[in-house]
Amino acid sequence: MIRLNRRHALGLMGATAGGLLLPGYARAQGARPSVTIAVQKITNNNTLDPWNEQSNVGERVLYPNLWEGLILRDWMGDQGPVPGLATEWRRIDDKTLELKLRQGVKFHNGDEMTAEDVAFSFSAERVFGDTEPAGGKTIFAENYKPETAKDIPANVPGIGRRKWPSLAGVEIVDKYTVRFHNATPDVTMEGRLYAGGSQILNRRAWDEAATYAEWAAKPVTTGPYYVEEYRPDVSLTLHAFDDYWDGRPPLERITFVEVPEVSSRVNGLLSGEYDFACDLPPDQIGNVMNTDGFEVQNSTIWNHRISVFNTQNEILADPLVRRAMTHAIDREAIVQALWGGMTVIPAGLQFESFRSSDMFIEGWAVPEYNPQLARDLLAQAGYKGDAIPFRLLSNYYTNQVATGQIMTEMWNQVGLNVEIEMKENWGQIMDSSTTPGVRDWSASNTINDPITPMVTQFGPNSVPQQRKEWTNDEINDLSLVMETSTDRAQRKKAFARMLEITEREDPVYQVLHQNAVFTGMKSSLGWKAAPAFAMDFRASNWPANG
Repeated sequence: MIRLNRRHALGLMGATAGGLLLPGYARAQGARPSVTIAVQKITNNNTLDPWNEQSNVGERVLYPNLWEGLILRDWMGDQGPVPGLATEWRRIDDKTLELKLRQGVKFHNGDEMTAEDVAFSFSAERVFGDTEPAGGKTIFAENYKPETAKDIPANVPGIGRRKWPSLAGVEIVDKYTVRFHNATPDVTMEGRLYAGGSQILNRRAWDEAATYAEWAAKPVTTGPYYVEEYRPDVSLTLHAFDDYWDGRPPLERITFVEVPEVSSRVNGLLSGEYDFACDLPPDQIGNVMNTDGFEVQNSTIWNHRISVFNTQNEILADPLVRRAMTHAIDREAIVQALWGGMTVIPAGLQFESFRSSDMFIEGWAVPEYNPQLARDLLAQAGYKGDAIPFRLLSNYYTNQVATGQIMTEMWNQVGLNVEIEMKENWGQIMDSSTTPGVRDWSASNTINDPITPMVTQFGPNSVPQQRKEWTNDEINDLSLVMETSTDRAQRKKAFARMLEITEREDPVYQVLHQNAVFTGMKSSLGWKAAPAFAMDFRASNWPANG
């Protein structure tokens, strides 16, 4: 994480000084403060269920302030595992993981967390439906038909098997001990427990809710804050939970307000309406930094911006055309023009964290920028200039529209007829009733292993395969190797081959650059941003005099 000072902002962006505004935030003596955070989006599907809200924006509002797992992600550190609702864990064998629960943990309704809550959190009723614990098979939403309003949505079982392909069940050993039983070996079981989705809910609150929608709007969890009010597409207010197991929360309330326009977020921050403004593009840094009492914190994060190709489009069904599209993009030009050099181009769909498990493929790189090669590939494909749709949201991702416009121009320069189609939401982006083409997306690493994102985002139960955008039999076979093999060399060889297929031979995506987050805030707060979308408002990340 980098805290940008005024000199840095001036030198980097060449910005002009803005008006001087006094910060509107004031701490009351002896009382906990509250904060208001302007975000471009709160959730994508209007629920607070981590299995259903698998998104970057969901990460920001769900973790670590509301939902918690047995093993936690070290948000303010190396993003690795740390004890959470479990204090210790050990392997019984390659298929079995035993965990000791933290005793005395309270849910927001006052219940003590026990092994029963943990087992239910990974049950068929809660997550898996009637799916079987076996990887390699794509679970389509149409395979699961909710029969009552209490049943989980049709997409959740497939997401469950995306994250836990072979989990057979959770055994209750005693009140404070559980065992996770897999149908196959899995070296990543511990990692899966701190990935999004594997958080623990209160069984009684689930049973008492009349419908899934009612429960998902106000889930009862163990986090430092509970849901006070949720107004989909408007705001989410979290309130301090003073019986939190890890100490009294430092804030009274956290209110996330949905403010889609960047300028409105910045103006609201500088006027004192908001304490934080998220997802600022680099060209707005100067506006914030040149105003007394404000700063911008930024960091590259474990997330890459990518484009996804839909092979239901007859033109994109030809891998030669997709390969041409990957060679037509000058990624370095995008990074310099739109990001001021404040992010990097990664080695394909890889993260530096892979080195900790010796799974990083040395010498791999994104496809070279080679316009002539792109033209040659299009000639080989017999491409005749038919239009290819490029679906975009209005800056769901930072710099999204500007990036899309630059990419479209680069594609046009090699003879590709790519046409931008602006969409209002993800439902329209994924709509298969009209001709699909290229879409924007991002890919996250969550567990220090290339199983995320390679298998979770492009394997048999990935969104592209579940939505029938693309499939590849060899990728699905290699995904099984990644999920079940305990031989590191075999897994690394499988991952290397998956990179060759997905980025060269049969491209399903192209990596653009590593993502970065820029958060404007009042300097007086003394808060630090995590190298992630998540915003940590636990006591450990708030100044003692706050």
